[in-house]
Amino acid sequence: MERFSSDGVEIAYLDQGEGHPVLLVHGFASSARVNWVEPGWVDLLSRTGHRVISLDNRGHGRSKKFYDPEDYGPALMAGDACRLLDHLKIEKADVLGYSMGSWVVFFLALYYPRRVRRMVLGGVGSNFLEGSQHMDEIVSGLESHDPALIPTPYGRAFRAFADANKNDLKALAMCARSGYPPVKREDLMSLRVPVMVAVGTEDELAGPVAPLVESFFSAERLDVPNRDHMRTVGDKIFKQGVVNFLNLP
Repeated sequence: MERFSSDGVEIAYLDQGEGHPVLLVHGFASSARVNWVEPGWVDLLSRTGHRVISLDNRGHGRSKKFYDPEDYGPALMAGDACRLLDHLKIEKADVLGYSMGSWVVFFLALYYPRRVRRMVLGGVGSNFLEGSQHMDEIVSGLESHDPALIPTPYGRAFRAFADANKNDLKALAMCARSGYPPVKREDLMSLRVPVMVAVGTEDELAGPVAPLVESFFSAERLDVPNRDHMRTVGDKIFKQGVVNFLNLP
């Protein structure tokens, strides 16, 4: 991976392919490799005429780690993403986020609207409007000295995911403590970029998708059949739906 300095924060990123740029922003406890390379997204989008940029968010993967919640949050990560576009001299890109990454690309579109052509929000539904409801149990799971003693399902799931990806548990816990606040409906309505919301039909973490879709001035909805939060990312229906959406005139 290549690296650049985002206002003093070292951020690792990948830049592959040619064509209209698309920026991919991964979810919590994941990375560009886990979210986008291994499930085939980078290869697919490169083959379908896109320049694919994917970064490791601060606290994740090969990017710089922090141990204070004040150094995290989707607005700060959106700043990293915007500075990456500056670094690569990209004026405007399509953006695709998953889970935590959806908060990041939303704030990118909200704060830097001229930088976004189309936006895909994956793995979010009513939780986007209500704020994440499970961060306390996720933090508890990340900080547990023994994974076998974690009492809650989301705590166990995210601890197992973080361990499998060899993440820095302390950095992730601080990132989770920063929280993912409710997004204001007036901010959603203010966006005029084309939007797609894509969620697995069994994604209980995201919650119902209709309230989020209806909060935009205009948004497409993509249901990914029989997929939960963890299994939606690599689904072929999700991939093809995004390719079709990005290739619209």
